[in-house]
Amino acid sequence: MNTTRPEPTPDPSATPAAADPGRIVLLTTSHRVAPGLLSWPAWQALRAADRVLCADGAHPQLPYLREAGTPVDEAAPTAEELVDACAGGRTVVVVATGEGEPALTDGLARLAGSGRVRMPELELLPASYDLPGARLLDLVQVMDRIREECPWSSRQTHQGLAKYGIEEAYELVEAIEEGDRDELREELGDVLLQVVFHARIAEEDPEAPFSIDDVAGGIVAKLIHRHPHVFGDETASTPEEVKEHWLRTKAVEKRRASVTDGIPLAQPGLALAAKLASRVRTAGLEVPLPQAPGIGYELLALAARAEADGTDPEAALRAAARAYRDAVRATEGVEK
Repeated sequence: MNTTRPEPTPDPSATPAAADPGRIVLLTTSHRVAPGLLSWPAWQALRAADRVLCADGAHPQLPYLREAGTPVDEAAPTAEELVDACAGGRTVVVVATGEGEPALTDGLARLAGSGRVRMPELELLPASYDLPGARLLDLVQVMDRIREECPWSSRQTHQGLAKYGIEEAYELVEAIEEGDRDELREELGDVLLQVVFHARIAEEDPEAPFSIDDVAGGIVAKLIHRHPHVFGDETASTPEEVKEHWLRTKAVEKRRASVTDGIPLAQPGLALAAKLASRVRTAGLEVPLPQAPGIGYELLALAARAEADGTDPEAALRAAARAYRDAVRATEGVEK
């Protein structure tokens, strides 16, 4: 009698090395960080790889990888070719280009989804991260290109842009008062654009040029100097003590003849009146308000009183005006 022996069950531990699908490491870097400043896990992966590939022969990392003794092949394999290159337990590191290799990753996803291919282990390894504020570098680069190539932007001057600075500042204040977070983020960006735009124009001045780095350097120095309780030996435990430090160092810096020096007279009337009253009060001066008939002097007195009470009269009037606007729309039957 013939008997059929059952087929032995394969032992997974005895699977030949050739069946090991290997490993793919997609290495991403930030162009905003100096080339070569990679994380230790990234360097470990590069040194241990059987092969390192990069589709961009001008990738800024390549000279530094080769200098460190890591050979890099300039190649743009398809998903199938990359899977084949990993067969037998090999590790292939792909140094991603600035676009992040979307065609390759999409192809790998399709292969994995087909169920017909035993896929290598896939690891996404960030080799360098953006530092805080890194996107500001992008803004500077974009502004530089716009200044050079845009027919409108290339003709702008400080004087021509001045009105936009005022408009954007008001829109920022409105976003703050409305409590709209999305609008606040957008308006902060619009205000930042004005700063970068003016700094870019300033670079072209033939007599006294300065750049965005000069602007940032100036405000950094000012902040450090006016915060001796943070960067120096002085102490401050209350907001009032901080304000004293600020005013004292500011007075030394500016060496003003009058407490009114430096107050922009073009600001809205209530804000101007409150600022004058604040300077007078802070300086400890006894200056009676001018008395004369007319609504202007009455508003001046109200603004001074509001400032003494810790109220921003400009913001208070805007809040009342918005309530008035809502009342008008309600009377008209218009939704808010």
